Amino acid sequence: MIPGVSDKVKRLARRTLPDVRAQFVRMVDAGVDQAAVRAALNLKRSTYYKWLSAYRRRGVAGLEVRPAPGGPTKLTDQQDSRLRGWLVGKDPRQFQFDFALWTRRIVRDLIRDRFGVEMTPQGVGKLLARMGLSPQRPLYRAYQQDPEAVARWKAEEYPAIRAEAARVGARIFFADEASVRSDFHSGTTWAPIGQTPVVTATGARFSVNMVSAVTATGQLHFDLFTGRMNSATFIEFCEKLLHDIDGPIFLIVDGASYHHSGKTRKFAESTNGRLRLFQLPAYSPELNPDEWVWKNAKNDQIGRKSILRKSDLVEAATQALTRLQRLPEIVRGFFRDPSLAYIAA
Repeated sequence: MIPGVSDKVKRLARRTLPDVRAQFVRMVDAGVDQAAVRAALNLKRSTYYKWLSAYRRRGVAGLEVRPAPGGPTKLTDQQDSRLRGWLVGKDPRQFQFDFALWTRRIVRDLIRDRFGVEMTPQGVGKLLARMGLSPQRPLYRAYQQDPEAVARWKAEEYPAIRAEAARVGARIFFADEASVRSDFHSGTTWAPIGQTPVVTATGARFSVNMVSAVTATGQLHFDLFTGRMNSATFIEFCEKLLHDIDGPIFLIVDGASYHHSGKTRKFAESTNGRLRLFQLPAYSPELNPDEWVWKNAKNDQIGRKSILRKSDLVEAATQALTRLQRLPEIVRGFFRDPSLAYIAA
């Protein structure tokens, strides 16, 4: 790297390329050295040599700007910027649409209503891609969630729990429960166009219930059980956790009734401080890293199996969770989600 010239530069906007390349030609013809050209035009080293090679091989024609793929946009730069701000920062319902998700047709209607420009859904799709947007599955947040309670948990309550855990030598676990059914499927498979592939699986419906607890260091403890989760089942899981872990445990859970029932509180009190329970703010699953365990186990593992009988489902669930136990780096990765930054703060 040449001193004073950084390769960390912004990508050049297509509309400015003709002028920048023309200036490049003038500077090269004038004998200006590489460092000065790159500094003046804000070019990466690879871009400088790519342009220089094209200019030497084909002259000015080698630096002509090709049209953008997908045809010219129908929006001005200002309209393009405004549209992207709306899509990233607002909800379609704020523009009097019935749906909460941005689709190509809704974006098309928004462009027509606000800018008087007609576009096809296909053209909208290309425009969105040029904006750096892609179709994604959103996370849903309960409208009952209290933002002030969430902020207080992140700024005050959890830091106090963490400080107390450090003082008494306790380990902090986040726990949660989930269920997976035999008819739950995820993932895709390659197949000939126009021919929907078929995977043989059971038509019967049955489920397996799971409970787990994780730490920011990557520890995972889990159990499978039949029937509905209740105080007795939750207490049984806590007993196993206390058996496996030395020292005090601070267990953070959601507001499910069995987490805070009289039986559960009585059990926690009977441990003489070895188990303490703490409650997350209501309707805030994004604050619990154990939710990512279920996403990984169900969507990325169990849902891709072919389930023929209940034993297959139990085996798939056991394998998925055991895999996470053996790969603590994956579990630690769950804690890097932006919603969980408060845990490491």
